[in-house]
Amino acid sequence: MKKHLAARFVVRTAYKAILFLAATALCLTCISPAAAQKDKKKKPDSTPPADSAMLVSSLPDEQQIDYTISEMLGAWQLGDIEKLHKDYADDVSIVNGSWAPPVIGWTNYLAVYQQQRPHMSQVRMDRSNTYFKLSGKVAWVCYQWDFGAIVDGEQSESQGQTTLVLEKRNNRWVIVHNHTSLTPRVAQAVPAKPASGEPVPAKPAPR
Repeated sequence: MKKHLAARFVVRTAYKAILFLAATALCLTCISPAAAQKDKKKKPDSTPPADSAMLVSSLPDEQQIDYTISEMLGAWQLGDIEKLHKDYADDVSIVNGSWAPPVIGWTNYLAVYQQQRPHMSQVRMDRSNTYFKLSGKVAWVCYQWDFGAIVDGEQSESQGQTTLVLEKRNNRWVIVHNHTSLTPRVAQAVPAKPASGEPVPAKPAPR
């Protein structure tokens, strides 16, 4: 019974974390150039120079999008609301991995984020296998993520996938939709121990 309750608690905790995963990893710590399709790790605080807006806008669109995702996830981990808002559109829609209504609008998302974020510490999010699809001023991005944190004093870990829709507004890419889903962990089978009294098979002699 205790194991059952503990399992339910872990699932609920993971879903809470998923609710405000924004474009699903330390995504800040994993920037992946689309041409190579490999994620390179960076430190969570990738605060650029003061003139970074001009530098970023001079990059190809795929690199601008990749930077936006990394900056957003870094801000999410650090609790930097100002940066987080910069990368989300005011009319953003967010779908999480639990059976709950979508969160519509930045104001509603911020309320959820501020309610849940204080329960978490030592947040780690790794992003991998990021792919881009551009069509004019709209882009689709999907990637896998691996999350870890201390949630309400308990270690919590989960994995999943995220799909983002971004739109280029005022010469900047912003996230207009975030759909994050949780992937159930598959328990590894533990070899059964021989029953008491049964002989243990002998190891084959070396040749």
